[in-house]
Amino acid sequence: MPQSDVVTQRVLTVPNVISFVRLLLVPVFAVLIYVGRDATAVLVLAFSGATDWLDGVLARRLGQVSRLGQLLDPAADRLFILVTLVGLAWRGAVPWWLVAVLVLRDVVLSVMLLVLRRAGFGPLPVHLAGKAGTFALLYAFPLLLLSEWADPVGVVCGVVGWAFALWGVGLYWFSAGLYLTQARELLRARHPRTV
Repeated sequence: MPQSDVVTQRVLTVPNVISFVRLLLVPVFAVLIYVGRDATAVLVLAFSGATDWLDGVLARRLGQVSRLGQLLDPAADRLFILVTLVGLAWRGAVPWWLVAVLVLRDVVLSVMLLVLRRAGFGPLPVHLAGKAGTFALLYAFPLLLLSEWADPVGVVCGVVGWAFALWGVGLYWFSAGLYLTQARELLRARHPRTV
């Protein structure tokens, strides 16, 4: 039976260990991309995507939703996305504009979080659109990596990978709009004349 989503201050939980392992895999993945071990890199990325889903499910089912987990999980997501994007762009598998578009979104939201923190607010709750965007991007990247393989695998992976990537970018920016709107409403409620 699922437990409530009460946020605890616990550090040593099963979901936190999973998120920490995902963080440790980021440099491993970067090295694999750099040395051209694509098949192993895809396996690491697939493992990270599967455990991203698993740690959230376990946190809720085991009643182990923690403040640390709320920080570790998105940090691992962002690092995997950034390292994967830079690695794919460096190898020419994706254009640099894709890196810029996704990094710009995270910069915008980081500034928003700083403004909210200064006003006394904590991080906003995660929207389904943001989770779906992250999910789509984490599926797109291994496929885009495999698009460098010989045909027909490369062609199929390229088409499906770009479909996931473009949906992911759209959902990523859609969720950013939701977060910015929510932040504006919070700030307007606190300072109705200045926002």
